[in-house]
Amino acid sequence: MSRLPFFFIVAGLIGFGLFHLSSLASLFTWIGDGVRGPTGWFSSHLFVLGWATMLAMGAVYQLLGVILQSKLFSVRLGYVHFAVFAVGLASLLAGFLRGEAAWLAVSAPLVFLGILLFASNVWATLICAGQWNAITVSAAAGVLYLVMTGVTGMIMGVDFATGWFYGMHNRLFAVHIWLGTVGWFGLIITGFSYKLLPMFYLAHRYPSGLQTAVLIVWNAAALAGAASFLLGGRPWTAGGAVALLAVAVALYNLHLLQIRKARHKRCPGKGIAWSVNGNQAFAVIAVLAAVWALANPERLSDQRAVLVAGWIYLAGWVTFMILCYASKIVPFLWWTWKYGGQAGRPGTPLMADLLDERKVNVCLAVIAVSLLAPAAGLALDVRPLVAAGGIVYSVSSLAYLSLLGLVFRR
Repeated sequence: MSRLPFFFIVAGLIGFGLFHLSSLASLFTWIGDGVRGPTGWFSSHLFVLGWATMLAMGAVYQLLGVILQSKLFSVRLGYVHFAVFAVGLASLLAGFLRGEAAWLAVSAPLVFLGILLFASNVWATLICAGQWNAITVSAAAGVLYLVMTGVTGMIMGVDFATGWFYGMHNRLFAVHIWLGTVGWFGLIITGFSYKLLPMFYLAHRYPSGLQTAVLIVWNAAALAGAASFLLGGRPWTAGGAVALLAVAVALYNLHLLQIRKARHKRCPGKGIAWSVNGNQAFAVIAVLAAVWALANPERLSDQRAVLVAGWIYLAGWVTFMILCYASKIVPFLWWTWKYGGQAGRPGTPLMADLLDERKVNVCLAVIAVSLLAPAAGLALDVRPLVAAGGIVYSVSSLAYLSLLGLVFRR
């Protein structure tokens, strides 16, 4: 097994810790002040790129081999990708903190180059394998949306420097967020769940038709939202994109229930159980949000509505899903790397010995509950509630991070 995924996963966990430490230091004021400023840009990019995207890239590199039963197109290219992306991201974050355009002008292209290297490696691996199904198409499309997210980010940077796209900046900003959150994260999480959940549940002979339906509707939502925002974001078109996303989330959750029904393992682990519960809660929220959006289309662009939606989607669904799956992925990778050749020998620990399931359950429960307070604080514009809930969320997340980190010492 290559060490490449470890570099991304460890870097992602470090980014996750830095995000929470910086948010604790500021009492989450950057959320209340919005993300349209140096502090907000720093925090949001540390969260999205330094944590979620970094770890997702490592997971993609690892899981592609499991899904395709073949090697990555180029492990060496993966290491180059990591170096370029990490250096570019560190410089980008420093540029946001320093407020210096020169730093951003150098670092942003490096981050984008890292994304292109990642996309090339993934697409080449998929093309060489020639195995096309809902999982691999979701991975290929998700990476495409990541590239498109990078393209819109670069165009916004050019606009800052030159003003060439005057009047388009807010549209590009909305497309940038939508493609990254709905397209990249949405398709990667749903696509790989089709492989991970049956594996953890030992589920067999479940229907797979909804996988294709989810893939089609989720892509439709991603493209419809991007087109709507790019063309001016008319209320009814934006509301339609939100409704499409809610339908996709509902179909996805129906399929998760089909997988769980076909299980041969009653308890797949606390993290995986929490992932299913979290998905069910997200489905309810998504449907309610779609109803609200269709009833109040003119309020979709309100900063408060965008902040609440962004928090629930990124901190609530994307991050929570990654944390849940990490409870299985991190021990599996470390055990395979360190003890895979010693399986069955006296004194060799079991994979289950690497992570305390009871502590996983407690940490994820506190994280899940604490997510609600900042969302309520943002919705009601009560900043003390945002800060208080954010503190509990960060402390519990750091505790869970420490729990995952201890795996590497066993």
